[in-house]
Amino acid sequence: MSLNKLDQLREWLRNLGSCLVAYSGGVDSVFLAYVAHQTLEDKALAVIGDTPSLPRRELEEALAIAEQWHFPVRVVRTGEFENPQYVANPENRCYFCKQELFKELIPLAREAGAAAILYGENASDVGDFRPGARAAAELQVRAPLKEIGITKEEIRQFSAALGLPTADKPQMACLSSRIPYGEEVTPAKLAMIETAENGLRDLGFREVRVRHHELKHGHLARIEVGPAEWGKFLADGMNVRAAQAIKKAGYQHVTLDLLGYRRGSMNEGLAKPVIA
Repeated sequence: MSLNKLDQLREWLRNLGSCLVAYSGGVDSVFLAYVAHQTLEDKALAVIGDTPSLPRRELEEALAIAEQWHFPVRVVRTGEFENPQYVANPENRCYFCKQELFKELIPLAREAGAAAILYGENASDVGDFRPGARAAAELQVRAPLKEIGITKEEIRQFSAALGLPTADKPQMACLSSRIPYGEEVTPAKLAMIETAENGLRDLGFREVRVRHHELKHGHLARIEVGPAEWGKFLADGMNVRAAQAIKKAGYQHVTLDLLGYRRGSMNEGLAKPVIA
């Protein structure tokens, strides 16, 4: 970890003068929003997009963090589900999501007098197939963490040094990433996924995904659990309690992925990996 990079970020923000930060409550955006407010005070505004693909607990936690750390945040409702290209769930679904979000932020940035809209892409994301980055480039949304060369690990280290509660938070992609490409994304499916994942987290799991698969008759949930939590899943009847929790969400079939949780498992077999 180079403290010089944190100083560079603060200097970058001072030179910018004012900004609007696309905020999600994740590791990257909390760090960026906090440092922006710390540096620019009332000339930095965080805005979170409220959508069915954002778990309610994530929204509540994001707002609670902003309140605890005293940086202003606004909530805007996004309309990606009105776009049939997003709902069809192509491989570049994230492009349509980010495009919708950034288009909603542009008038808010103008209203706030912000010099630029920023988002949390970082140096560790370089080289990944990230359709959302294309939307950012088209709409001139900037990624200072990437521009300065701050990696994900450095963001976690800086966050810990600053005392931010997200320093060790597991990565969290939107709920739509749980649905295989080409299968329609609907609020009803996302509600099932959210309920199932909440059930697993209520049982004590931190790094977990419920992948949603449509069958001819009913729905199948494919559970991915982080390697460190395999023992917990297989001990003391936890597998039965987990299955019961997921079936309450409306799934007829529950399976455990023997490869465990790994980023982008829905992208396996694609020509280019998409991280979700």
